[in-house]
Order: sequence, then structure tokens, then C-alpha cells
Amino acid sequence: MKEFKIFIGVIFCLIFVVWCATELYRYITFNIDVTDRLKRAADANTIELAIQEMDYVISFIEKKDLTDGYTSVIYKTPDEDVGFWYNNLKASLLELKKVEPATTQLEKSNILMKLRETLVDHEKDGVNVTMPTGISLFPYNVIFGIWGIINIILLIVAIILFTSAYNEW
Repeated sequence: MKEFKIFIGVIFCLIFVVWCATELYRYITFNIDVTDRLKRAADANTIELAIQEMDYVISFIEKKDLTDGYTSVIYKTPDEDVGFWYNNLKASLLELKKVEPATTQLEKSNILMKLRETLVDHEKDGVNVTMPTGISLFPYNVIFGIWGIINIILLIVAIILFTSAYNEW
């Protein structure tokens, strides 16, 4: 019986590890494809570099259908509005693309400063890219939330099973 308890406990722990790994993978890949590129666009010294990064991000967002909805699970708050975030990014890209060769250097600098103010927030811990909370899991936030709750329960059961099996020895 103790071998069965250990086996089930290990399975429950593996399910928890898979959940953690999946969330971590989504977080890392989203950071590479969106967060880091938005930061590069904010740091761009030329309009062309900013357009290049913004084009990539907008294409990725549209390809993954991250254009509308809320990342929240229980209630909707403005900081979790994916549609506003997406439309704001598109508007910024359109502003960049309006720049003509005759545009003065001062106007270009002002456009790049405005882009930086749109893309990043200055907080106590440094500069953070502005985006909805939980966007790396969107549109599966509810599924990951339920999976997480189930995993916590399974992890508690695994600990109980391990303790019970240990006490049998």
C-alpha cells in the first residue's frame, strides 16, 4: 500500500511540475517575443529601429489573437484590458510610420520620447514595460487558474500520501 501512495504522490507532484513548467515557458517566450521587443522599441534611437520592433510585436500579437478581452479571471479592471493595450500599440506604430524624411530631428526625438512614455512605466524597482497583468497566459488565464487550484490540492494530497507512507515504514 505504501508503494501505491508514493506512486500517486509522485504523479501528483509531476502534474504540479508540468503546470509550473508550462507557465514558465509561456512567460519566457512571451518576454522574448513581446516584452523585450517593446523595451527595445522604447530604447530605439531611430524611428526605423522603433518601427522594426513594433512591427514584430504587432504581428506576434495579431498572430496569437491577443487583440481583445481582459486578462482578469474574476472581475475586469482597466489595467487588464488587452484591447486597449493592443490599440495603443497600433496607434503608436501608425504615428511612427507617419514620419517622413523631411521631419526634423527635434520632431523625431519628440515622437521617440512619446513612444517611450507609452511603452514603459518608471517605478520604484526600475523601468517596466506597460502591459496587462497576466498577458503571457492570455487567453487561457481561467484554465491556468483552475489548473493551479487543482494542483495546490493535489500537492497537499501528495504531501499527505508521502507522510502516510513514511509513517508506515
